[in-house]
Amino acid sequence: MDALDTATPASPPALTAQIVDGVLAFMAQDGVTDEAFNAQALALFAYQFAHNTPFQRFCRQRGKTPRTVKTWQDIPAVPITAFKALSLTCQPPSSTDRVFMTSGTTQGDVKGKHHHPTLAVYDASMRANFARRFMRGQSSIAMGILFPTEEVMANSSLAHYLALALQTFGADGSRYFIDAAGLDTAGVCAALAQAEATAQPYALLGASYSLVHLMDALAQQGQKFALPAGSRVLDTGGFKGQSREIPMVQFYAQLTALLGVPPEHCINMYGMTELSTQFYDNGNAVLPAVKSGPHWIRSRLVNPLSGAEVAHGEQGVLAHCDLANFNSVTTILTEDVGVAVSGGFLLLGRAQGTQAKGCSLAVEEFLQAARA
Repeated sequence: MDALDTATPASPPALTAQIVDGVLAFMAQDGVTDEAFNAQALALFAYQFAHNTPFQRFCRQRGKTPRTVKTWQDIPAVPITAFKALSLTCQPPSSTDRVFMTSGTTQGDVKGKHHHPTLAVYDASMRANFARRFMRGQSSIAMGILFPTEEVMANSSLAHYLALALQTFGADGSRYFIDAAGLDTAGVCAALAQAEATAQPYALLGASYSLVHLMDALAQQGQKFALPAGSRVLDTGGFKGQSREIPMVQFYAQLTALLGVPPEHCINMYGMTELSTQFYDNGNAVLPAVKSGPHWIRSRLVNPLSGAEVAHGEQGVLAHCDLANFNSVTTILTEDVGVAVSGGFLLLGRAQGTQAKGCSLAVEEFLQAARA
């Protein structure tokens, strides 16, 4: 039997460092071939199969081992709900540098946990992708963050993401506008007015629901701004019951009307706690906008129960293979419905009906196998 087919104790620090260095080197390449992506994915699969016991049990039940898996598409996708029930980690939780936790909106207070022995890979993934997709070649920009700080939300991947954005790309005058008292509307308005007066581009970044609260406040006060060229907006995460629901067409039209930022500079980031890489669109002038990621993440549209890929152009549930997920599992099955298109995928919403039932059955299958 191949040595990789046998469960082994947690890897020594030297092996983990080797894995991390390999992932960072892969991410630093200027694009990769299909063969190179496949080789890296299979190497990480072998590592995770050897050191992530619940994942190994699931793979064995499906007859998937490093001997039989030949392509990244064959790596079993772990349902994201499994992160709520089990510790999916190659390193002992005690060796974790940071644990990111989900918001718990789908199962009450039950939160999924994503263990990161080091944030070096997550941070490198975020910075490189953000620089290309949001900054678009600009080295810095004054930023207003509409989300709590890392100190307030230490287990939030979004709080860390936005802190990295501000630390790495934020120009003088960048600051947070949400604290224990809530949204500092007056502070935001002062920053927007200053950007208008000085003709310096400005960026607002935060949860989609935070932007709804800001837009409601501006509309109530009868205020609007015409931010200078080069200004932009980043929203993410949807509304999650934290604000009124707004159709996407109306959401971006209202952002443009109140801030003067054209829809092509209103960018949505699609990410999740269970991933270490984010997807972006190129603006929202046309909806739904095409989402895509960097060369170290690839996506498939699948039948959630069988894992089989659906025909191109048909709706399926998104499964992502994220090579920055070195410590947990590279491949996850989401509960998001999409359709593959040229250049990426369209995100259509949460699984409903038959697709939602398929996701639930996939979770049951995983948990039964992992706890056997």
